Amino acid sequence: MELMIVVLIIGVVYTIAVSKIRSPERKKMTPSFKNLKSYLQSFSTERADIAFVCPKSSETCFIEIDGKKTAKVKSFFDDSVEIFRYDYFQGFLQKNSHDFFRFGIDKDGVTDQVAIRYKKNVYDYIDYFDAPKVYDSLSALRDAKEALVQKVQQ
Repeated sequence: MELMIVVLIIGVVYTIAVSKIRSPERKKMTPSFKNLKSYLQSFSTERADIAFVCPKSSETCFIEIDGKKTAKVKSFFDDSVEIFRYDYFQGFLQKNSHDFFRFGIDKDGVTDQVAIRYKKNVYDYIDYFDAPKVYDSLSALRDAKEALVQKVQQ
């Protein structure tokens, strides 16, 4: 009889404890160029190719996971955004992105190697794993890259 009471009490406590446990919810985060990488990573807990895709002149963007559209997101920029690729010998080369904006992270957590100029800031996504750095201009970013090359060569 005492054993049944103990089992009953344990069952009730277990039921109450399990019902109060919630699955982890994704943090509410507003996307911006400063947090775009961490924002994208919040959409998937497993290794996947994740991209933020916006058709130009559209107020609605979407999140793409392994090539499938999964969520709609309100755009946080206008058509004045410019995307550049950095080449040591040629400097910054503008990427043709007339139809859409796309920024992605591959399965290994490596972002697209680009610099994004929007309004008065340039966001440096050229480093593989670090958070983006913000510069006042492309020339300031170029100077930082050249200083890094000089430091490595010494």
